[in-house]
Amino acid sequence: MTTGPSTGPGPLGLDPVLLEILACPDTHHSPLTVDEAASELVCTTCDRAFPVRDGIPVLLLDEARRRGAGS
Repeated sequence: MTTGPSTGPGPLGLDPVLLEILACPDTHHSPLTVDEAASELVCTTCDRAFPVRDGIPVLLLDEARRRGAGS
């Protein structure tokens, strides 16, 4: 049963609707942007990068890496 029109998978194989509601588990309200080259979701506030494995975002702080200077 379909609840609405399907647009197909988005970047990294993630549902675009899911991407709209995902937020950083640390800052709680910060949206995540897609870094397709690195297969990661990136917090726009704390600059943590969360891996996406087999189309599943891994939003665990222990799995995240800090981007920016020195990474």
